Amino acid sequence: MAYNKISMFSAFVLLLSFVFLISSGESKMTFNNGFVKQSKLVCNSIYGTQVGDTCSSIIEEFQLSATTFNAINPNLNCNVVFVGEWLCLDGITV
Repeated sequence: MAYNKISMFSAFVLLLSFVFLISSGESKMTFNNGFVKQSKLVCNSIYGTQVGDTCSSIIEEFQLSATTFNAINPNLNCNVVFVGEWLCLDGITV
């Protein structure tokens, strides 16, 4: 009789743990997609890269800080800057 109660209790705890795990995962998906406002970058000035341009040379030429430059060009890979790539030089996040 005691073994049966322990078995039922263990199964109940396991079931609750599983339900909690699923609900916490679902709430994270809902929270990220439904309630958090996604920021949007608006560029006020852009530059098309030319032969020989690097992130450092562009930062120096346009007197930007590296932090600002990276923030307004979040998907830029400075190891592979290709000719004609459009970069943001002045922008804000809304």
